[in-house]
Amino acid sequence: MSDYYSRHLSADRLQRVYEIASPRVKQYFEAEISYAQQKIQPNDMVLELGCGYGRVLPSLAHCARLVVGIDTSLSSLMLGQKLLKGYSNCLLLQMDASKLSFLDATFDIVLCIQNGISAFHVDQRKLIQESIRVTKPGGSLLFSSYSEKFWQYRLEWFQRQSDEGLLGEIDYERTKNGLIVCKDGFTATTVTGEQFLALAKDLPVESKIIEVDDSCIVCEMQVYH
Repeated sequence: MSDYYSRHLSADRLQRVYEIASPRVKQYFEAEISYAQQKIQPNDMVLELGCGYGRVLPSLAHCARLVVGIDTSLSSLMLGQKLLKGYSNCLLLQMDASKLSFLDATFDIVLCIQNGISAFHVDQRKLIQESIRVTKPGGSLLFSSYSEKFWQYRLEWFQRQSDEGLLGEIDYERTKNGLIVCKDGFTATTVTGEQFLALAKDLPVESKIIEVDDSCIVCEMQVYH
């Protein structure tokens, strides 16, 4: 599915996905970013997994010493370089989130927000383990997915994307229970709070689930290795 994003949902097309969102969906974006900002201290080094064209990085850069965004899409990162020219404390790198090139204990906070854990379509537990590896002892991980309460707003947003040709036609017979399926092969899943806790079980973190804005759930993990 990462190939789908590289071929169909990168750079300008990905930017358009966010531009056409409804006011309620944009409220969700802001609520999730605001929650993340509250966890960042001025001297923190922050890593965002799946940063796309760097949409979230400016908001994080105001709070942190350095923000690093990684993504597999070179075209999205090139657009991000243009959009982030004025931010000296933002760095964009092409990298696989499940195979990070950073040294152990590099970052104070690792973020994987807006359902990135599902969008990557990688081994989710391995993704969390790799995030833990690059996080300092006492640091935090924030992974998010959609709240069940947000289903209708999310589905309407994906229909807008389909109408604009950004996604294929939605297969409504198979789209249900948090799963969105398009007839061109695109799928969008979610992770529940219970599933997050199961993924983090027996890992060196203390985990808790927070619901934000009736739109997303955040699994906040504090690293103690």
